[in-house]
Amino acid sequence: MGPTASGKTDLAIALQDHFPVELINVDSAQVYRQLDIGSAKPDRATLEKAPHHLIDIRDPLDAYSAADFLADATRVMAEITSRGNIPLLVGGTMLYFKVLLEGLSKMPEANGEIRDQIQQQADSEGWPAVYKQLQAVDPDTAARLHPNHSQRIQRALEVYLVSGVPMSTLRLEENIGGISEKYAIKQLALMPVNRKLIHQRIEDRFKSMMDQGFEAEVKALYQRGDLHGDLPAIRSVGYRQLWQYLDGQCSLDEAVEKAIAATRQLAKRQITWLRNWPGSCEIQTDTETDFLSVDRMLPLALKKLTDAPI
Repeated sequence: MGPTASGKTDLAIALQDHFPVELINVDSAQVYRQLDIGSAKPDRATLEKAPHHLIDIRDPLDAYSAADFLADATRVMAEITSRGNIPLLVGGTMLYFKVLLEGLSKMPEANGEIRDQIQQQADSEGWPAVYKQLQAVDPDTAARLHPNHSQRIQRALEVYLVSGVPMSTLRLEENIGGISEKYAIKQLALMPVNRKLIHQRIEDRFKSMMDQGFEAEVKALYQRGDLHGDLPAIRSVGYRQLWQYLDGQCSLDEAVEKAIAATRQLAKRQITWLRNWPGSCEIQTDTETDFLSVDRMLPLALKKLTDAPI
């Protein structure tokens, strides 16, 4: 685990030389096909050397949820262990790690008719009006959401309208599907200490993505004609900002600056998750002057993996 640009993929690949592992992607953008450059997806040569499960498994039009990840990851982990290998999960989508470890509350399945009704209401009255409706039936869930966070508001209200029970109440029920009692688990958290270094690394990487053709990648998605800015894939950091540029909402330079700032905010949130993460072994990824190479992080990871009790 670790924030964006912390070197997770390189370290995971290096561990292949020391343990019989198979890698599983834990990145909510890399599950989508055509989201390659902006998601920092490993390139074809890297994937040939180190295949990753759960990469390129969805079209950007089809939403992929934490519940989907839980089902897919547990299935793949069982397949890997049946071959006598070790599942090595690598990524920065902390919610996916959380539901994998703890499971999910048993929520009702999506209901297309109810969801369409909510969308029609939002189209005619606006999402703040829908948010007020959610506040009336599930104030606890509403308090955790922004009035414009359409996707989560829609799902929370849908849950209530389908089940008659607030989502906040359902979340208190016993979770299902977690792996904590099924596997011996070791967790490595890559933790930057020097904020300036990780910020510069993020900026350099994003500019490199632009040089690799990230604008053309987003333009190809935009020109498909069946995608829109509220889809989870398009709301991914970087894609959202360049989509706004293509929509005429800002200049390309402004989109790039917004994307860099949003990526830094993402890293900050990931680090906050990890600081309070139970059971993880931290590996410092930098010094006062530079970022550690994978060759320098690998011995630290090996020591954590061999010394830390299970």
